[in-house]
Amino acid sequence: MTFDLQRILESKRALRRSLAQRPVAEKLALLDVLRDRVRVIRAAAAERAATMAREAPSEDHAQPRNL
Repeated sequence: MTFDLQRILESKRALRRSLAQRPVAEKLALLDVLRDRVRVIRAAAAERAATMAREAPSEDHAQPRNL
């Protein structure tokens, strides 16, 4: 995989300029969308952690093996 660092950096600058030119109300709306995404991600992570904590160890790993 190859990438052009200059192209990436210019793309970031262009996005920042675009965001800076938007009205404040639009920026606040974007923040609301981002907050909603964070809530969904945190809830999914918490659910996954709770599920992993509830899982019982498999039979193979429950007892040490005598070799």
